[in-house]
Amino acid sequence: MAKYTLNINGKKTQVEAEPDTPMLWVIRDFVGLKGTKFGCGMALCGACTIHVNGQPVRSCQTPVSSLKKNSKITTIEGIGNTQLHAVQKAWIEEQVPQCGYCQSGQIMSAVALLKAKPKPTDEDIDTYMSGNICRCGTYDRIRKAIHRAAAMV
Repeated sequence: MAKYTLNINGKKTQVEAEPDTPMLWVIRDFVGLKGTKFGCGMALCGACTIHVNGQPVRSCQTPVSSLKKNSKITTIEGIGNTQLHAVQKAWIEEQVPQCGYCQSGQIMSAVALLKAKPKPTDEDIDTYMSGNICRCGTYDRIRKAIHRAAAMV
């Protein structure tokens, strides 16, 4: 076991974990934030997406020990924590979620996409979001919501 001081959603948090513990379980089990979801455990579905220093990463395959000191970790709870982020507003307006399970990862990826490409094309969206699987198939609504969010920013 080792001690780690993590900056999660702007708050310093200390945890004690094995170095190979995936950030998904650190976030969910040690910190108590349940919005980041377990999907496949192999970094293929995107349900566990978080941001580390503004970049989307799959938390199920990111060991706590791999994070550099002072890394800024953002979970779905940290997106729009004082008011809804444009992506969250667009998600609601376009009624994107069906079962909702993948949505936190989808939103985290969409936020990163709009940061990288503020006015994405359909092709940009399809390419960037291709690592996020929606079992319900709401891809058309996701694309519409990303375009709507881009117009809001």
